[in-house]
Amino acid sequence: MRQYDLAPLYRNTVGFDRLFSMLDNLGGVESAPSYPPYNIERTGENAYRISIAVAGFTQGDLAIESKENTLSVKGEKTLDQDRKADVLYQGIAARSFERRFQLADYVQVTGASLENGLLHIDLVREIPEAKKPRQIAIAGSAPKTIENIKAAA
Repeated sequence: MRQYDLAPLYRNTVGFDRLFSMLDNLGGVESAPSYPPYNIERTGENAYRISIAVAGFTQGDLAIESKENTLSVKGEKTLDQDRKADVLYQGIAARSFERRFQLADYVQVTGASLENGLLHIDLVREIPEAKKPRQIAIAGSAPKTIENIKAAA
């Protein structure tokens, strides 16, 4: 894996420390867990959906937590000892997991549903009015016309 030195970029930017830290940490992506598989889809201009394959898990086995800019999904399957004796082959993974997703600023979780072995988490990005771009009028002096010059005299 190649390592990139981002130090020169730190000198020329202000407020992007978090972005550069995330770029530095991308080197560890190869060792990131791959279970359970998931999809991230864009469902609208400011709407997203994370779908996680959680076959064999019930609503009681799953926990979703949103804290600051991190979304955590935890799954812990409780094994039933009586049921385990009846299983001759277990191909469906039932191991515990924890998936973390870094959310952008102003992204909020709006809901979650479990259907057909998929956990769907709906997200929406709501930028506050104070943070939205706005046009700034440029103030300047009035153009010099003969009427303005006579009025000033």
